[in-house]
Amino acid sequence: MLPVLETLPLTFDAPVTGELFLIARLLFGGTLAFMGLNHFLDLENMAGYAEMKGIPAPTFSVAFSGGLLLFGGLGVAVGVAPTVAASALALFLLVATPTMHDFWAVPDEQRQSELTSFLKNVGLLGGSLGLLALGALEWPYALGVGLF
Repeated sequence: MLPVLETLPLTFDAPVTGELFLIARLLFGGTLAFMGLNHFLDLENMAGYAEMKGIPAPTFSVAFSGGLLLFGGLGVAVGVAPTVAASALALFLLVATPTMHDFWAVPDEQRQSELTSFLKNVGLLGGSLGLLALGALEWPYALGVGLF
């Protein structure tokens, strides 16, 4: 039997931890929010690509996924409803990664590009899940509005 380990309270009290977490949130959330904005700015082309991938209701799907990215990215960046924001990002990445970047089902000349995009999204999903795990904590430099 393993000894029971006491869990340490998670805080952002160490020197520059809050500042580094803010920079990470701004980079991570800002990048994903920009990707969401791009869904709306290039809706027609992205919907065409989604249709080619077999996504149902491609225009709606691109707009909806853009909304998830925009809301989730901005929420993480500014610290508004962090649990919901991180969940929106995780949901998008969980669905989009295998459907849009199916490297196993594309011709050889596209395989490396799709594999790279797939792995990028897997890493972003990991980041989203990490932020989701921290969603219940009080985030430093956050607007402090939360739903949970």
